[in-house]
Amino acid sequence: MTHARPQVIVLYNHVGEDEYEKLKDVDPDSLAFVPSYDIDVPTALDEYKALVIGLRRAGYRARAVNIKEDLRRLERTLRRGRPDVVFNLIEHFHNDPELEAYVAAVFDLHAVPYTGSPPFALALCQRKGLTKQLLMSHGVPTPRFKVIRSEEIPKRHGLRYPLIVKPAREDASSGVDRNSVVQDAAALRQRLEYMFTEFSPPILIEEFITGTELHVGVLGNDPPEVLPPIQWDFSDLPHDHPAIISFAAKWNPLDEVFHRVHSHCPARLPKRVVKRVKEVALQAYKVTGARDYARLDIRLDAHNRPFVLEVNPNPDLTEGVSFMEAAEVAGHTFEETLAMIVEFALERKPDPEDRVPTQERVLGGALDAP
Repeated sequence: MTHARPQVIVLYNHVGEDEYEKLKDVDPDSLAFVPSYDIDVPTALDEYKALVIGLRRAGYRARAVNIKEDLRRLERTLRRGRPDVVFNLIEHFHNDPELEAYVAAVFDLHAVPYTGSPPFALALCQRKGLTKQLLMSHGVPTPRFKVIRSEEIPKRHGLRYPLIVKPAREDASSGVDRNSVVQDAAALRQRLEYMFTEFSPPILIEEFITGTELHVGVLGNDPPEVLPPIQWDFSDLPHDHPAIISFAAKWNPLDEVFHRVHSHCPARLPKRVVKRVKEVALQAYKVTGARDYARLDIRLDAHNRPFVLEVNPNPDLTEGVSFMEAAEVAGHTFEETLAMIVEFALERKPDPEDRVPTQERVLGGALDAP
């Protein structure tokens, strides 16, 4: 007897124009600098299509569905032609990144397996201050910090300069630019005034670790595999830009800094340092409840001691970039990595005999109670 290949829905949420679509018409020679990388980067739709193609090559029946900020469309997708797995690429809902976790909760309510982290981890990692408190309580090293909730800036914050200032509930380097690292109280005051104008509180300030920055991917659950760390090279940045991955450096191919940050995978570090980095990354992965795959942002101090900056559940899966680059260096092809992530989700697929309507479960429990 042959079994049907699992059906995977690549679920995303996209409305409006993709800014990267405009880059197709930009002539690289028109820029005021010589770009090191392509400026015609893949659009979001290009990336979703690549995932579908990769999943089909891996043997799954895959298609992409755009829920377009419509909860009814989401529920219809889960009910009609019920998928075996949702490949969850939802990062926001109604332009609110904090609602990302609620969409994952809808999958749970419908008992549909989905890839990536559960609602708790998604919600937790959106709250940088709370995440850092949890890491510290479990002995995971993270830079000392303070969460600022009002524009009344404390004169004594107990932190050592330099500091980095960033929104406490944003992701993807939003709010991080060349002015984010401050050297003294006057610069801190000026930066906080700007942040409170541009972003909703709270604002996070933390001690800036001046050493090497790493991205460390973790893949799987039982046991998780820590992928080779990616080391970031800031030596080509302009002199007035701190050694950080700013929003422009990460996302804007028309900005010179996008082309002045480079990477090496695996990281060019002593084996003992890599071993410690992997231990810390794995500990943070487990403490925050991340699942299936995640990326840890880590900095090394002058003594090569690792400090976790952020935990990023469900990171970008563009082929050859960041997480996927590390997976490939570890020996996993793009298609194999996608298949592994799908299989992690399929392991959580409930037995049909165990699927009892919620009301029946509640009433049954009440009737069975002594």
